[in-house]
Amino acid sequence: MTKKQITDNLDALLSVLPKDIAQAILEINNSDDFLEVILDLGRVPTARYLSGEVILRKKEITRADIDYVTQRVGDFDADNRAGLERTLHRISAIRNRRGDIVGLTCRVGRAVYGTTDIIKDLIESGKNLLILGRPGVGKTTMLREAARILAEKKRVVIVDTSNEIGGDGDVPHPAIGRARRMQVSEPIMQHEVMIEAVENHNPEIIVIDEIGRELEAIAARTIAERGVQLIGTAHGNTLENLLLNPTLSDLVGGIESVTLSDEEARRRGTQKTVLERRSPPTFDVLIEIQTRDRIAVHEDVASAVDMLLRGNILHPEIRYRDESGNIRTEKPQRPKAYVHSGQGLRRQSVGNGWNNKIEKQESTPAVSEPHIWSKKDIIRIFPYGVARNRLSQAAKRLGVPILIVKEIGEAQVVVTLRTHYRKHTRSLVTAENHGTPIYVLRSNTINQMERFLSGLFNITTERSYNLSEEQILHQTEAAIEAVLNGERWVELTPTSSYLRRLQHQMAREANLVSHSHGKEPNRRVRIYRE
Repeated sequence: MTKKQITDNLDALLSVLPKDIAQAILEINNSDDFLEVILDLGRVPTARYLSGEVILRKKEITRADIDYVTQRVGDFDADNRAGLERTLHRISAIRNRRGDIVGLTCRVGRAVYGTTDIIKDLIESGKNLLILGRPGVGKTTMLREAARILAEKKRVVIVDTSNEIGGDGDVPHPAIGRARRMQVSEPIMQHEVMIEAVENHNPEIIVIDEIGRELEAIAARTIAERGVQLIGTAHGNTLENLLLNPTLSDLVGGIESVTLSDEEARRRGTQKTVLERRSPPTFDVLIEIQTRDRIAVHEDVASAVDMLLRGNILHPEIRYRDESGNIRTEKPQRPKAYVHSGQGLRRQSVGNGWNNKIEKQESTPAVSEPHIWSKKDIIRIFPYGVARNRLSQAAKRLGVPILIVKEIGEAQVVVTLRTHYRKHTRSLVTAENHGTPIYVLRSNTINQMERFLSGLFNITTERSYNLSEEQILHQTEAAIEAVLNGERWVELTPTSSYLRRLQHQMAREANLVSHSHGKEPNRRVRIYRE
């Protein structure tokens, strides 16, 4: 275990601030959590900490205060950023329509040694590494430390677009070690400097901060194809965010629409037109920084993207530092088929009575001793040959929580039609062998699906199924738990605006994202991971 060491040169930043503001920051005496100072013309100055904002003085910022700071920092570049020589601090300007500076964000830059211990094996593996995370979570800090460590044994070149990695001035900050730094005159030229670094300076590793444009994504692919290791950061919190970003999706392989044959579409249980990965990803490994001491690792980006496009649940490796500073790792577990113990659901032999037991079933499982769920359980259902939109509509009409999955291996329950069940298809046989209950419908109608769901949840199909407030909140708690346990999203039963507000509040308290969808009276809440 390596203890973190922090170098922030805070006195250099305080020296360019008005004296009364600098003195107020010193009196707070909380430099470890100090993030930035906000100086906006006509407003009181504030300091932002991890715990919140603090007002530094009651007197509003004047033009003289703004000029005091701008005269003591470096020149502002095309991206309205300036710095302090040989420090990592960044001063960003807000301008009015005439180009005059009317606001400043003075961000504290820190060199933190020891942040890469949690991913040291990935950095030294030689694989291309992409780091994602929200602003301020520590992407650039981790990138800087990685460059310093790798430069001890290999030729490392940093493409430093905004001087955040190596600091302002011609001489880079000591935090990057022996790595060389190439500055970029304008942000729009970053892709050209990336190519220039490879062609002119013979690097083994290129380090890039904030890949944000299509030309930069193309340049990154060009560099990777030349055999140079890439370590970079990009805008986005998760792999799914990146995949849905048309500008940057090429970093992880991109998306294209593919038309399947009838046979392949039936085998997959999908529509004929599906989304698939277009090409091998530029980056082999993707790291999602969730907090400063907790990350999610996708060690095979290609497989992760393929799973995501098929609607599967991603199970990344979780790494974190415990209270003692030790690094812990939670290996992903493959989703298992749903098998009940004690309740029955033991699979009958496939060989002998397959066709004989068909005639006895109507919305009943092809198993012994069916299991009954409660209305607060969220059941993962795989419809094989059954219309998904009608199944969703039936669930909404009954007010029961289901999640329609796209892979049979993720399902707790399989529902199919009698015609498909008679064909003894490989998918259904596999589900039987794994102990997954299979329900057989006579026809592809909403009425049949309502009867199937009613038996599953042990409710009647009469219009007495309106849920009480307590039941709605129980269902919301179950949905939140399902999302926290790895589900991508869960859609809840349509309900009143008052109860939807309560559902949104519960999701926020669990640090999840929620949105309302649809029109009244079928407007409903969908809960996502952040």
